[in-house]
Amino acid sequence: MGIKIKNTYGQPHHTSENNPTHVTGTEGYRLPLTGFLFADTTPNFKDMVAILESGDVNLHTRPEGYGLIFLESEEHSITYFGPIEQIERYRRENAESDGRATFDQNEGVMIARWPQGRGWDEFIPRVFWNSEKDDAVADGVGLVTAFEHPVTPGAEVIVYEFEGKWLPKSDPTPMVTYHCTACHLDTFHDSGHVHGNTGPNDRRWAARQARQHIVSAAKYGVNRDGQSACRPADPQMLRVVNEVARDKMGLSRNPLPSTNDAYCAVKGPCSLIRELRAGVKPAPYRG
Repeated sequence: MGIKIKNTYGQPHHTSENNPTHVTGTEGYRLPLTGFLFADTTPNFKDMVAILESGDVNLHTRPEGYGLIFLESEEHSITYFGPIEQIERYRRENAESDGRATFDQNEGVMIARWPQGRGWDEFIPRVFWNSEKDDAVADGVGLVTAFEHPVTPGAEVIVYEFEGKWLPKSDPTPMVTYHCTACHLDTFHDSGHVHGNTGPNDRRWAARQARQHIVSAAKYGVNRDGQSACRPADPQMLRVVNEVARDKMGLSRNPLPSTNDAYCAVKGPCSLIRELRAGVKPAPYRG
């Protein structure tokens, strides 16, 4: 495709040769979770190991069960299925070495995602990229990764975790999305671009959409011609809103910023990202 995507925050990832939006892995993962599947005691064991039987080769070779290691990066995730005794040993060594233990992946098999579905949804706890124990301002609140914009100098496309509301009166919930500081499109008004933040699969999808946004900008530019996903809002909208507000409220000045970038900096995602970068927990966002 010939489009290179460069990180401005977070580690670079490998992509497929012809598609820079499809991440295939990276050099560094963290290992936030371990666990065990026991054939005789784990509920839904047969359903859970079906993931090992779904490919061309049956990888379900341990009828007694598995030890598990869950790996994740900003844009990718892996589940390792190995011998139970190997993961028991890894846990002991990890506790003794202050988290610096390693494991031999050749003893088991890797699946390129964290499983979902029957059994797995109850088994795997919610894990955020940003956590308080690692000095984040709050669990599930902070930047995940960011990319250089291909057209607008100094602009970025930023993937971030935050607390938001699906409806004005609903309770805040963990979410993940991206924001482009070239077009300032608010993804809350772009269906399917804000996700509940339940694990690495959601963050991977948000990052994939950010990469798709970058590819579109590289191909079609930053404009409102109907082709580019990187499309600034109609500047006339703010003018009309300010005119109506001035008339109804009897004001002599605009109650809102008069440009999209200024509005975003005060009321939109840019205001959220500014607080995240400053180490401040923003109020729940609604768009």
